[in-house]
Formats: sequence, C-alpha cells, structure tokens
Amino acid sequence: MVAAAVLGAVATLALSPFHWVVVLPVVLPGLVWLLDGTRSARGGFATGWAFGLGYFAAGLYWIGNAFLVYADTVGWAAAPAVLLLAAGLAIFAGLAGTLYRIAANNGGAERIVVLAIAWTVAEWLRGHVLTGFPWNLIGYAWSDTPAMMQPAAVTGVYGISFLTVLIFAMPAILTDDVSARSRWRPVIAAAAGLCLLWAGGAIRLATAETTDVPDVRLRLVQPNIPQVAKWRPDLAESHFAKQIALSTQSAPQAPTVVIWAESAVPFLLEREPQVRERIGAMLPDGAILLTGATRASPRGEEPFRVWNSLEAVDTDGRIVGVYDKAHLVPFGEYVPMRDLFAVAKLTVGDTDFTAGPGPRTLRVPGTPPFSPLICYEGIFPGAVTDPANRPAWLLNVTNDGWYGISTGPHQHLAQVRFRTVEEGLPLVRVANTGISAVIDSYGRVTAEIPLGAEGIADADLPAASSEPTPYARFGDGILLGILAVAALPIGVSRFARRAS
Repeated sequence: MVAAAVLGAVATLALSPFHWVVVLPVVLPGLVWLLDGTRSARGGFATGWAFGLGYFAAGLYWIGNAFLVYADTVGWAAAPAVLLLAAGLAIFAGLAGTLYRIAANNGGAERIVVLAIAWTVAEWLRGHVLTGFPWNLIGYAWSDTPAMMQPAAVTGVYGISFLTVLIFAMPAILTDDVSARSRWRPVIAAAAGLCLLWAGGAIRLATAETTDVPDVRLRLVQPNIPQVAKWRPDLAESHFAKQIALSTQSAPQAPTVVIWAESAVPFLLEREPQVRERIGAMLPDGAILLTGATRASPRGEEPFRVWNSLEAVDTDGRIVGVYDKAHLVPFGEYVPMRDLFAVAKLTVGDTDFTAGPGPRTLRVPGTPPFSPLICYEGIFPGAVTDPANRPAWLLNVTNDGWYGISTGPHQHLAQVRFRTVEEGLPLVRVANTGISAVIDSYGRVTAEIPLGAEGIADADLPAASSEPTPYARFGDGILLGILAVAALPIGVSRFARRAS
C-alpha cells in the first residue's frame, strides 16, 4: 500500500509544471508489478486506491490553499479536505485496479492492454460521475509537448491517456519468465508507437496553416489581486480603477476586445449604470469589454438568485451579451444537498450560485462568435461548445488566486490547452493572478502573462481550423471504438481458449 501511494505521488511529476514524463516508464511498470502481486479483486482495488491516493494528494495539494485564504474560519479544514478529496477520487483508480485483477489473468503484453483500458475507463468515469472532475488525467503529461498533443484532435485527451498507459506500462513485461523475444517485441513496438505518434504530431504542426483573425486585437488584463483582498468592500473601487488603468495603457495598435478575469468587476453591472459608463468611456471606439462579474436577479424578485457570469459591455455602457456559468464548483459556489451538510461555502456570501443552461455560443459586436468558459468549465473534454452552433474561439475567464503560487494554475492552463487541439479552436485565457494566455488551435501558446504578475498582453486572435476536428464531430464515440478494438483480440483469445 505504501509503495503504491509513493508511486502515485511520483507520477504527478509527469504533469505540469514539471513535465517529467520520464517517470512514467518507471511508475507504471511498478504499478503493474504491484497489481500482479495481489490475489483478488479486493487486493487489486486496494492497490489501485493507494496509488490514486498518492497521485491525487500530491497532485491536488494546492486545493488546501483555498481554505487558507480565510484561515481564521476554515483554515483547519485545509489538510482534511485535500485528503478526503484524494481518497474519494482514488476510488476510480481502485476501480481500475479491480478491473485489472479480474481481467488480466494471462500475463504478457495482454495484461498491459487490460490496464490501459481499465485506467481509461476509470478516468472517463471520474470525468462524468457526480458532475465529474477530470483533473490531472494522465494524458495531460504531454501538455508541454505540442507534437504529442495532436492525436487529441481525433481521440481526445482520454485517448491520449490510453496510449500513454499502454506505451509506458509495457516495460513491465521485461521481468516476465518468457523468452527474450517475447519480452522485447512488445516493448520495441511500444517505443515505435511512441515515435510514430510524435512524428505524426510534428508533421501536423509543420504543415499547419496558421493565420490570425483580421481586425481583432485582444488585450488580456491580469490585475494580480490577492484573493484575501479581492472582496473587501473598502478596496472595491481601487480594484476597479486598477483594471481600468491597465486596460487604457497606450499601445501601437488599440485593442478591439478587452478581457478581464472571472468576477473581475466588484459591482453588479445591471444595477450600476455609472460603472457601465466608466467602462464605456475607457474603451476605444468600437471596442468591447468581456468581463467576469457576479450577476443578481432584479430587486424585489423572489427568490433572490445570483449567477457567476461573463458580461459584454460596449462603448455606450450597454450590456450586449451575458453567459451564466453552468458547471458550478461544489462547496465553492454551492453546497450540494444543503439540507444535509451544515457547512458554508468557501466564497463570499451565503447564497448558492444558480447554474446557467450550459455551453452556448455568444455573439457580440466586434468579435467572432465565441464559447465562454468560466473557471474550471474548460477542463471537461467534449463539453466546451454548443454542438449545434460552433464558435470561432473559446474564452476561459478564471480566478486561480485562491491557490496562490502553486502547481494548480499551471495544471489548469495545461488542461485547457488540450481543448484547443480537441476542438480545432483557439482559446484565450484570462486569470486574475495568472496564468493568462492566448493559445492557437494546435495547443501552442502565442502570448502569456506569467503566474503572480500584474500586467497586460496585447495579441492577435488566432483563427480556428477550417473544419471541425474528428473529436469535435464524434466526441468520445471515437474513444469507445479504440477501446473496443483493443479489447476485441483479448475477448477472442479468451473465447478460443475456453472453447478448446
């Protein structure tokens, strides 16, 4: 159990910001050997769960920082919250261990295929069960290697996870008691497959036609406001003025789209015409502001409701577009089963946020149609656009200030980079404390403001791919086909042995 937990913790070094992918050919064979040493499905679950506990505790330690923002009231819960979350998420890794122990009873390369299928199924379930939390999928180990990200245009990141486990767990068979040829053939084939994937991705990048959208100039505004000070009423005006000042800095080319982060406006825009007038006055002629803001129901309307929203404001101070966040954060933006849990939200205020209707394409003057994504809405593969109304780009506004200078914001950026490859769409990310970035439709960062910095980034908007990617068309249906093809020879072989 301890060895499995240590291996899981080490595996997180393959993720952002470290990107030490070289640990995976050590960690994953180690997991195979530990699972081989178990004698029952229960033992497989325990080993997988322990691996997951180490993986999620080490990979999500930064969530504890959110509790330390208001340390005097909820700081005590930082460590328990991380451990409880890790223990819960580890159940999915335990499920993978159980499936391995049940199905991988013939040794050799076949059991590695079983592990890759089991791990991928467990990751997919983790991304969908109980609203889903597909954070730190093993495929994100490639988020800093654009060539290896390119197959996601077909398979999605879950398919990359399958291939990563299949390739890097294969060296486990080198200790099998079989002939040298039987040991080395699958390992060499796995290494060749890795090279082919990289070469295919490199060719896709080398032949990519990269252009920018004409007459669109972006300005990303990162005020770097500490979370502990963000909602202080006495600082609301200074926070607002700071973002106005950053937005109006001179530049050789005036921006046409100014973008502020999640909940950047400390006022209710619908109720503050003077605030909207100040925004309109700061914008260049014909420009527009896209900003995160809290939105509330009209005065006197019952029940009182609030939304975590993105609002578009033009030079006349009019709100010309609104998107309400649909995928809310449990215990951060609402308390699930509030009648049963006598706990408060981490965020300011006692009222739960109301969920919006889901992905939509927003059309406002001055910019091509786009799909707004607030906070972690960008981490859900296949759920970032309205499939009936394809946008021209993705906009992710977020506030990672809760997590300080940690690995969390780096991991968040790594995940939304994959959405660009999957969808064939560029993505613009604006964060309160960083990391803000412009990413083209091949996952390459073209502009960036680093974590913990105050500043702006002026950039062109990359153009979308001319056609939707296969993943954008068919989603995880392609993944299902890949898993079925991988499982078919195993099933046929088992049936033939039983028949004989």
